[in-house]
Parts: sequence; structure tokens; C-alpha cells
Amino acid sequence: MNQQSQQIRLLILLVYLSVLFVTCKMAFGFWFPPTSEKGLWFYSGLAAILLGNLLVTPFFTKPVDAIAYAVAALITLLAVNVWVLRQYTSFDRFLWSAAMAYASMIVIAGILSIALKSGIADARQKVSRSLYFFCDAFGSPRAMFSMMFLFSIVCFHRSTAREYLIISLAWALVIGMSPLENAAHLARRIREIWNVSFPSERIGDVMVHQNPGVVLIRQSASAAVSFGEPLILCYPPGPSHLGMALDSIGFCDGDWRRAIHLKTAPDTQKHLAEIAKPDDSAACLALPKVASSMVMTAVNDSAWLKRSCMIGLVAPGTNISRLVVDIARIDLDIEEGRLVEVSIGDKRVLYQVIDGATKEEIIQQKDTRGYVRAEAKKIGTWNANLKRFEIVKWIPQPNAPVFLVELEPSQRNKEAIGYVPGTPYLVSIEPRSLVTHNAAILGVLGAGKSFLALELIERLISANIKVICFDLTNQYAEELGPLYDGSGEADAIRVLRDAGPPGRDNVQQNVEEGGSIQRFKQLVREYLSRFLNPESTNRVLIFNPAEFEVWRQDSKPFSGRASMVALTPTEITRVFTEAALEVVQGLGMREEARCCLVFEEAHSLIPEWNAVASEGDRTATNGTAKAILQGRKYGMGCLVVTQRTANVTKSILNQCNTVFALRVFDATGMEFLKNYIGEDYAGVLSTLEDRHAVVFGRASSCRSPILVRLNDRQDFLSSFRPTTESSQAWEDL
Repeated sequence: MNQQSQQIRLLILLVYLSVLFVTCKMAFGFWFPPTSEKGLWFYSGLAAILLGNLLVTPFFTKPVDAIAYAVAALITLLAVNVWVLRQYTSFDRFLWSAAMAYASMIVIAGILSIALKSGIADARQKVSRSLYFFCDAFGSPRAMFSMMFLFSIVCFHRSTAREYLIISLAWALVIGMSPLENAAHLARRIREIWNVSFPSERIGDVMVHQNPGVVLIRQSASAAVSFGEPLILCYPPGPSHLGMALDSIGFCDGDWRRAIHLKTAPDTQKHLAEIAKPDDSAACLALPKVASSMVMTAVNDSAWLKRSCMIGLVAPGTNISRLVVDIARIDLDIEEGRLVEVSIGDKRVLYQVIDGATKEEIIQQKDTRGYVRAEAKKIGTWNANLKRFEIVKWIPQPNAPVFLVELEPSQRNKEAIGYVPGTPYLVSIEPRSLVTHNAAILGVLGAGKSFLALELIERLISANIKVICFDLTNQYAEELGPLYDGSGEADAIRVLRDAGPPGRDNVQQNVEEGGSIQRFKQLVREYLSRFLNPESTNRVLIFNPAEFEVWRQDSKPFSGRASMVALTPTEITRVFTEAALEVVQGLGMREEARCCLVFEEAHSLIPEWNAVASEGDRTATNGTAKAILQGRKYGMGCLVVTQRTANVTKSILNQCNTVFALRVFDATGMEFLKNYIGEDYAGVLSTLEDRHAVVFGRASSCRSPILVRLNDRQDFLSSFRPTTESSQAWEDL
């Protein structure tokens, strides 16, 4: 019935409706059915025919349709509840209960199929698809109302032999045997054999072959072909091939159009041989509409099945990591960051669009055509169970179809730092690798660096990794309020502050003992030793190096006086970093992450040698870098946050194995990031929107650079931080 026209199905409906009225006349003596339970068979049969393969759902039954039919059956059964009437037997009640259970099962299966459809997990997709087929098989109108038909015959007509026999025969004839549908199908098959009504219109001539699988067609002036139309490509004396029209590429003695070959089954080849004329040489024919349903329903080629989202073909220049796409249509929303997919072997491989360019080529003589090519970077295949992308180490075939991944809303997930824009594919980080192999957040002011840093800090704390923040902005203490005991740490920080100023008058014969630096170092070591003690419940400390006034004696004493120099924030940072290293060394070597140092406004705390304000800053930066490099063996690492990549010491940046690159304008920053994310992704940094970043490195769930839409701060807090009921447990952590 799927291949019958609507007019034929309507004619069959009218005939079957007449059969039902005749059955009513023969069984009861009158034409119109009773409105009591005695007429239930008629209305069930009418619904099965009307809602079955004839009008409403002639092709397949979707879960939402199955639910509607099952609910209608449940309402009808409730209206004839045999449990409340004494004249019915226990057998009747059993049949009624079985019918109710059948309809209820269809409702539940349909609801589950719809609910699980939007999930990205592979198991959920398989369950949803299985329930879809279940609803199609057992929730169809023919199956559902046949159950109602048989229930009504057994319960309400078995005591009257005339009614029971006539109505049963009518059901077997109309619902069971479906004679008119079979006759129409047989007539169509016979017509196909004789092939007397399939005239083929000649579209044009096949002029050029672009192997594999693409041809150029010069259309005749009167022909009109649009993207996605099926074509017959004739190459006498060889067999004809099925093709699909692509884009128009210009005019030169006609409209030139590309077409792609479609993979077909042997039976389809036979149909094409019957349709195409033997004398057609290198011709392109339109597939007749009469034969289209017969031929195209058997086509299993991805280019045909997903033609609505096909954007082009794999073009020359594609390599292991980069896909070049020859764009074949302009009516789809292609933009930077969108995902496209292409088959490599039997794998569905995803790429991310990162660039586009216009090109030009000669068609014939001096006629040219302009076209667009997109470039995309390979991301890999999505592993729904592990929730990450996996690498595919090969390239697609030339001229393979490329499809645009449809936009889907992302769903909040506490594991994700963000999502591939317009998709549910999440990107997460592994906190321990983030620390042990160091990380950097780079981007201009206002791009979202600090919010990302705060999110990463909370993830580190949740992973039982202690965090020491050096924050010149005084923002962290407020944003990390529920996690940071500011009032409890105030006394200890006050001790550190008070230890510094008296050193201005502390002149010693031994220069190293002068000032307050030694006392300050001792207090810092004691403070960090308490904090990093595994028994300590504190998880985060926040310091502003600019708030400490610490003095260093800078010359030999003369007449009881000596030159004193106040330590800069860079030098204060070195004191804390080296003290942290001493403490973790005392705790022993460890591969697992133990402590992370966060350098907010890192260009002021660990500046490059040519960006220092004094020689002391240069020495201090080298000391901090040395401590960071040694710290990995003891579980200590760092997170660098800066808006001036050029002004941060490369001794530390070069050791950052995970990089979050937000919007960047300066040439030095882009040049540095090319070493990490490649030239292609570095080229998009200047145009990134707020809260977007290119993420790459050991801690990322994606082994290749990827453009990510980062979490909004409030969305992250609502999904990651505990609810009010469990807030005390979070504080205890």
C-alpha cells in the first residue's frame, strides 16, 4: 500500500466501507450498526480501515500515532467495562483485561520512545529505536483495532451464531486478507514488468566524469532540475546508473550541473534498464514520477537518505587532520564552529568548520565559475558511553558526500565545561591532568577568562585538589565565597601582613638576614604547611601579592643604615611558590595532583624577561618557573590566567599542556598559540564570541583542538554546586 496513490487508497476505502454496511444488513437486518456494544465491531473495523494503510497513516506508525490509537482503544474499552455487568462471564472479563493491558503497553512504549529519543547516549538511542519499531508493528491502527474487533466478536456476538459467523467472515475478508490492496499491488507489479507507461525525459548530455562518482551534465535549455532530484545516467553500451542532481556550476552552451552516483541494489539496476532507452548515449534522463517510488524506496545511499542536510563533496587538499569541502548549496546555515560529518570506512566522523574561501575555475574556454570551499578540522567519532571524541587516523574518499550536523539544544551536564556550538556534544576536563601537566587560559579582557578559571577551581576542589590563588583583582574571594573561609583565614593573613612592615628598620650585618623577608618566608611556610597537610579540611587559599609589604636589605650597613627595597608582587609570588614546593617535597613524591597554584593576571606575577619592572622581578620569575617545573614530581602544578600572552614568561607557558584560548588579538599571542592549536584554529581566535574558546591538551576530553561554547557562570553554579539540602556536606568537604 505504501506505493499506491491516494486516489487508489480512497477508492479501496469506499469499497470496504460498503462491505461493512452489507455485513451489518446481513447480520442484524438493518443497514446502520447499533450504537450499543453490539456496534463495537463496526466502528473498530471502520477505524482500522480509515486510520490504517488507506488514508491517515499509509506508510508507518510513529510512536505519537500509536499513543493516539491506543488511548482511543482504552476509552472505548472503559465505555464497555464488562466487570460492572453481571451478565458477562469471567472469560469475558479476562478478554477485557487482556485488551486493556495490550493498549496500555502500547501507550507506555510510545511515551518511552519519545522520551529517550533526545538522549545522546548510544544505549538510550537503541532503546528508543527498538520501541519505535515495536510501536510501528503492534501499535498500528490495523493491529490495534483488530484487537478491538476480535474482542467485540467474542464477548458480544458468540451467543448468536448468525452474527458471529457473518461478522467474523467480514473481518477476515476486509482486515485479514486485504484483497483490494493485494490486487492493486499485483496490478502495479504487472505494469512494471511490461513497462508501458514510463516515458523518460532527456535532461541533457553527460560531458565530464570526475571519478569517483561525480559527473558534469550539460542541460538542455528546456530542462529544469533542482538539487536532490533523482536522475538516470546512461553510458551505453554499459549499464545505466542512478544519480542525484547537485549544484549548477555555470553556463556554457547550456546550464552545466553536477550529479553524484548513488549506490543501488541489483533489482534497481533492472528497473533502470527497463526505463532507459537503449539508444540513449551518454545521456542524463529524468526519473519518471511513476517509477520514482518504485526505484527510490530501495536506495540506501547516504547521499540520498540525508540529502536535506548534504552541503557538498570532499574536495582536493583534504588530509589526515583537515577536511576541504566543495560547497554544493547555499540554502543551509553554514558558519564557523558548525559540525559536519563524513564517512571514513564504516565510521561517522565529525569535523568542525573553521574557515571558508571563495575559489574560481575555468569551465570551458574563458568561461569561469565562482564557488566556495569550506575547511574543517577533524574532531573524531563520538563515543556516547565515554562521552568523548575518539581519533580516526585516516581520510575520507574523494567526492564523498559531506553533511551538516543538525542543530540541537545542549543540555546541562555537571561534567561539561562547555559544548560544541549547536550540538549536545559535551567537552569535559580531567582535573588531575589539568594540574600535573599545567594549564593556561589566554584571552583579551572581557572574553570570560576569570569565570572559566573560577569554574576550573571549583572542579579541582571537587576532585580533592587543594588550590592556592594569587589574585590581583580581589574577585576570587567573593566568587568562591561558599568554598573559601575568608573570615577564618583573615587572622592568618593578618599575621603575614604584620610581619612585613617592621622589616624596613631591620638592618643586619648579614644582608640576607636584614629586612623582613626571612621572617615572612618562615610564616608562609608554616601557613602553607598547615594548609597542605592531608588532615586539613581547607581546600582553597586566596592571596593578593600586592597587599603584602615585605622588605629586603639591599646593601651592606653603613653607620647603622642600609638600602631597603620592598618586594614586588612578582617577588611575593616567588616566596609563596617556593614555600609550596618545599611543603609538597616534604610530603613525598606523588604522581597524583595534590596542589594547584592559580596565577590570575599572570603577566604581572610571572612576567617575561623583557617585560619586568626591575632586575629583581626577572630573578623572581625564574625562581617561580623553576619551582613550577620541579613541582610536578610532587603533585604540584599551575593554572596561568592572562590577557597578555607576550608578557608572561615562556618558561612556564611552554610547560602548559592544556590551553584554553579565548578571543586574542595580539600577533605574539596568536603566534604562540599556533604551536598548540595549529594555524587553522589560531586564525579564528580574533573573531571568537564571548564565552567561546578553543580547547586543546592532555586534560581535554577531545584529543584534537576544538571550538567550545563555555558554560555560563549561573548555569554552571546551578548544575555543579550542591543544592540547599546538601550545602553543609559541601562546606564539610
